[in-house]
Amino acid sequence: MESIRRKLRTSEIDYDKMNDLAGCRAILDDMGSVRILIEDIRKKFPHDIRREYNYIDKGKQDGYRSYHIIFNYLSRSPKFSMFNGRRVELQIRTRLQHSWATAVEAVSLFRGQDLKHGIGDEDWLHLFRLVSAEFAFVEGCQPLETAATRQKRVEEIRIIEKQIGAIQILEDIKSAASFAENYIFDRGRYFLIRYKSDHTVQVTSYDNIDIVTQDTNEIEREIELGKDDTKVVVVEVGKVDKLVETYPNYFGDVSLFVANLKRICIGLGAQEYLMLPQETVNRPKVDRGDPNDIRPKYRNWTHAQRRAKV
Repeated sequence: MESIRRKLRTSEIDYDKMNDLAGCRAILDDMGSVRILIEDIRKKFPHDIRREYNYIDKGKQDGYRSYHIIFNYLSRSPKFSMFNGRRVELQIRTRLQHSWATAVEAVSLFRGQDLKHGIGDEDWLHLFRLVSAEFAFVEGCQPLETAATRQKRVEEIRIIEKQIGAIQILEDIKSAASFAENYIFDRGRYFLIRYKSDHTVQVTSYDNIDIVTQDTNEIEREIELGKDDTKVVVVEVGKVDKLVETYPNYFGDVSLFVANLKRICIGLGAQEYLMLPQETVNRPKVDRGDPNDIRPKYRNWTHAQRRAKV
């Protein structure tokens, strides 16, 4: 809701003309997979594509990189025909690009700044621009002109990282989320997540969407009135143990970004950390034995017990 209100305040767009009230995202391993998916969508997509925004080959000035497709929803089933024509935004990006966006959100959240929209500490904003350019370089895309040469860009990243202690702050964000005060969840389908000013995270589970919506609205009213300084979001997930995995940015999971920032600072290129296909090994056969083998021993044991009692 905070993002929706910001757009209504800062632009002339009407609420019902927003492209991203509904959205989905595809995160793929590499640029090759991204380009294949984009082409497949153009050929086989069942919905009406309105516009495409290529923020990968021509990234935004702040360093954001992703491919956006705005489409009009078209239901395959009459059951959902009432949603036909609704605008939906599809984002397609690599894991590396997603790690960048995740880090921006996490730092924004924990520093109380809107870095995502260019508001906040200039050193952090410039660091993210530089790292985005480095990520674009290793993915074979055209980076924004952030420095005269790659060598100078890497040197700038080292200098800024040292000045603001970016790696340590990002590590602290990870630790703060990991040791959240309410990290053991009850069973539920919906989770209300509150980020507090002391960098702790409180998670409350719900089974009923109406109740969680009501509680969220009450908290948002308190926030707008200045009576509550927390940030709140509601997520839905099928299995409770998949909550953090499904919504990593809400828990400050910036591991991939931190790992690559460290690599850049020591002169290595950024890279993905992917699970390689594992060799399939047949299970060894286990001799489970024949239950009949123990029956004589059991009979002898029971006879011995009876004689002992006598």
